[in-house]
Amino acid sequence: MPASNPFHAMVSGYADLLRAGASIPLDGLAPRERPRLAPDAPKVLIFSPHPDDECVTGALPLRLLRELGMNMVNVAVTLGSRKDRRAERWRELQAACDHIGFGLIPTVEDGLEGIDPASRAREPEAWAASVEVIAGIFAQHEPEIVLMPHAADWHPTHIGTHDLVVDALTQMPEAFACHVVETEFWGAMATPNLMVESSVEHVADLVAALSLHRGEVARNPYHLRLPAWLMDNVRRGAELVHGRGEAAPDFAFATLYRLRRWADGRLQDVPERGRALACGDDLGPLFA
Repeated sequence: MPASNPFHAMVSGYADLLRAGASIPLDGLAPRERPRLAPDAPKVLIFSPHPDDECVTGALPLRLLRELGMNMVNVAVTLGSRKDRRAERWRELQAACDHIGFGLIPTVEDGLEGIDPASRAREPEAWAASVEVIAGIFAQHEPEIVLMPHAADWHPTHIGTHDLVVDALTQMPEAFACHVVETEFWGAMATPNLMVESSVEHVADLVAALSLHRGEVARNPYHLRLPAWLMDNVRRGAELVHGRGEAAPDFAFATLYRLRRWADGRLQDVPERGRALACGDDLGPLFA
């Protein structure tokens, strides 16, 4: 170890933890007891482009579930592009949602097809049919909060899911209103306005649930790198949410979101400046 570099041991420790995580078996998780919710618990719909996105962006939903008793319902927009993997991915998604305490509903059998900007432009009739499916889910569940990817989340299916949900919202009656929380994964948001801290326990539970997407994490171990991404969000959020040049909050892990509201047939900005919510902060006023 270079004697002149006091950070060598810290960086080496990160690498050691990553290697140790790779040796944790993916089939050793005990089933968790599902949370008990009030029959009239407010519903939150999480529109996930692929199975595993519900865990990657699930920090806020997990806190809403555990702290406010809201009913999290993950909507499986697609089951991925590989038809031979879809049945398996559905089973993995069921296991992950059961572990983390989220409900789960499909869009259609085997998931929707052509959820991307090119298909939206090229196949308007098929796109309109997919929009009708999502509008039907809105009408059935009447959510108070909706989560969806932001409009520039790089992956075509993530961008397509954003467009799909917005198009479905425009089909709802004029009186329909809900909060809309935009998420990020593949492409960072330029203007997030909400940073939500996660506890060690919550991050560990998200990593565990994500590990149940075994086929995906065998290909690319998203679960092992999730804590590092959450740590980097604190760096970004300090400037993007708090303001340029502001001090970073004393968070280890956080996720960035953009909170807006759907009302009067359009997405509307919320008046508050960016907020950072620590563990222990009341989330209720955010959606008052």
